[in-house]
Parts: sequence; C-alpha cells; structure tokens
Amino acid sequence: MSNVPPDLQYTKTHEWVRTLPDGTVEIGITDHAQHALGDLVFVEVPEAGRAVALGEPCAVVESVKAASDVYSPVAGEITLGNPLLAGEPEAVNNDPYGKGWLMRLHPTKGAASADLMPADKYQTLLQTEGG
Repeated sequence: MSNVPPDLQYTKTHEWVRTLPDGTVEIGITDHAQHALGDLVFVEVPEAGRAVALGEPCAVVESVKAASDVYSPVAGEITLGNPLLAGEPEAVNNDPYGKGWLMRLHPTKGAASADLMPADKYQTLLQTEGG
C-alpha cells in the first residue's frame, strides 16, 4: 500500500499539493507514482518565474523504465524548482513528500485548480486502479 499523508491534497494524475504558510504551494509526485516509475535517473524541474497553466506539463521525471510529464495541479508562477534534484533525482524515490518535492509556485489569484482530492479519496482512487 502506498504512503498517502493525510495533510496533502492529490490529483488523479498522481501529483500532491501542500499549501505552505506563505500561501505558495509545494508540488511533487506521490509515493504511488514514484513506485510505478521505478528508480529515477533524471528530474527536470521548471525555472523560477515561469507561468504555468492548470494541467500544463511543467516537469519531467525519468526512470530506467520511462519518462513521465508532471502536470501543474494549480495555475500560477513558479517560485522555485527543487535544486537538489539535479544531482539527486533519487530523492524523489527516497522521500517523495519531503526532500523529493519538485517545485513551488505562487497560485494565480482566483485561478482554478485541479480537482484536488483529500487523502481518503486518493486512497480510494488507488484501490480502484489496483494500487
């Protein structure tokens, strides 16, 4: 069973969202997603200042199995891509909800966000997908 922290929100495409005290959001891929991909060998995160639309591919995670786009669950402006991942892509495998976050962004005021799910609904989604 995948680790699904109760304090985060989740998307159907297996991204997680954490709202930080300053109003920005931190985004990463879920434990389920990193398990499905396998050992990551490369992570491309967006640069600060880039505007992203809801659902836009904005990062890439590459494993020995496949490369996968990561979609922005919130419209906004990137404030930081995780610099650790350039040298340690495995941080996403080892700590997907901690050191393995991908990006932080400042949400566009009044912009739509993805249909974010609480942890219990995400766990139900995983069960229906066989994960």
